[in-house]
Amino acid sequence: MSRISQIRLDDSNLPPPTPEIEQERKVAMFDLLEENAFTLPPREGREVPPGPYELELCIRDKRLVFDIATEGGETAAEFHLSLSPFRQVVKDYWQICASYYDAVKNAAPSQIETIDMARRGIHDEGARVLVERLGGKAEVDRDTARRLFTLICVLHHGA
Repeated sequence: MSRISQIRLDDSNLPPPTPEIEQERKVAMFDLLEENAFTLPPREGREVPPGPYELELCIRDKRLVFDIATEGGETAAEFHLSLSPFRQVVKDYWQICASYYDAVKNAAPSQIETIDMARRGIHDEGARVLVERLGGKAEVDRDTARRLFTLICVLHHGA
């Protein structure tokens, strides 16, 4: 598969992130660039420039926008996804993250582990929704979908 070599989040219209959100963003971006699988299939009978790709994610007009270019700056694809399918899972994700951050401060290790397992489950569900929404537009592996979902959460949180 091709890959993402650079990623940018256009969060210029969002409020400043909390330290927790900024940490989630940094980890997801680092992990994504270290290892990912991202392929653009041919669409509408036209060839797609080969990767690696530069990806910009933003929210525009209440839609999630994937703006994809080659490393040489050639436009490879742009597609817009409705945020509606993500709303509940993003909300659940931030709620469980808040519980996790609180638990880390003063809960027993077994409670932290239980909350973290729930957090991973919600994260997996968000990645599944993303893979489903990307159907026919882009192909990603499970870990790439999880990391992209984290970045969607970061953007969605401030939107």
